[in-house]
Amino acid sequence: MELDPVIHAPARLQIVSLLAAADEAEFGFVRDTVGVSDSVLSKHGSALEAAGYVAVRKGYVGKRPKTWFKLTGKGRAAFTAYVENLQRIVAPSGLSVVPDERVQRVDDQRVDDRRVDDDDDGRRLVVRRRPSSVPRQ
Repeated sequence: MELDPVIHAPARLQIVSLLAAADEAEFGFVRDTVGVSDSVLSKHGSALEAAGYVAVRKGYVGKRPKTWFKLTGKGRAAFTAYVENLQRIVAPSGLSVVPDERVQRVDDQRVDDRRVDDDDDGRRLVVRRRPSSVPRQ
C-alpha cells in the first residue's frame, strides 16, 4: 500500500481535499483557504494538472482574468484511493481518517450545498459543494 506521491505533498493534499468537496473553485479562494502564495498554488496546480488530477479553466469576470480549478475523475479516484490507503495505514492505531458521522460538517455546523464568500473586490463567490458522498469533518 503506497500513498500517491503526487497528492502526498501537504499543499497538494489540501488542494485536492478542498476540490473534492466542490464542483469548481476559483484560484483566489483555493489560495486563501489553503494558505499559500500565488506562486506556490500555481506550482502545485500545474503538478496536479500534469498528473491529470486537476483541470484548470481560465476566463474573465468582467475584464479581470480568473482561473478555476476542478478535480477530474482521475483526480477524484486518486484522492479516494489515497484516503483509503491512509486509513489502512492508521487503522492499527485505532484511529480513523474517516469520521464516524457521514454528514458534511465544517466547524460543527452542517454545510449547505454551496458556500458563498467575498473575494478581494467584494464580489460574491459561490463554491458549489458535491453531494454528501464526500464526508468532511
